[in-house]
Amino acid sequence: MNDALPAADAPHLHAIEALYSGHHSWLYATLRKKLGNAMDAADLTQDTFTRILASRISVIDQPRAYLSCVAKGILVNWYQRKALERAYLDALAVLPAPEAPSPETRYLILETLHEIDAMLDALPPLVKRAFLLSQIGGLKYDDIAGQLGVSLITVKRYMKQAFVQCLMLVE
Repeated sequence: MNDALPAADAPHLHAIEALYSGHHSWLYATLRKKLGNAMDAADLTQDTFTRILASRISVIDQPRAYLSCVAKGILVNWYQRKALERAYLDALAVLPAPEAPSPETRYLILETLHEIDAMLDALPPLVKRAFLLSQIGGLKYDDIAGQLGVSLITVKRYMKQAFVQCLMLVE
């Protein structure tokens, strides 16, 4: 154990260490079976334990249920990311060769799309929906208010919240 860590971290680190040593193989095997890919399963297993480590939780009554729940959330995000990548690559496939971006540009665009997707996922559902209706659907704020069943001022507040989140992405 690292002596530089505060004593308050010790229970948390011991709990995570026990969780990892006792259940890593099980979680990896579960994800590998679900994904059919050892590398992705290893990455998602590690991401699961990293998220738990960051959560600061010290007591886990039902470790496998907890691991399954956390891993499921990470897996859903992973599937969304893969779907986003496929949609982007499918859109690129129909471009004439001279208009297709370079591999470096493709990578940068994909990374930006992932950051935007993560930013949108951090928004409350109605804020996210209002933002997407405006920016992708092209709806006016009045129409969004009617569709969401909220006031115009609420839509403006939602949009401000979404734009502030977007600004945090570029900083």
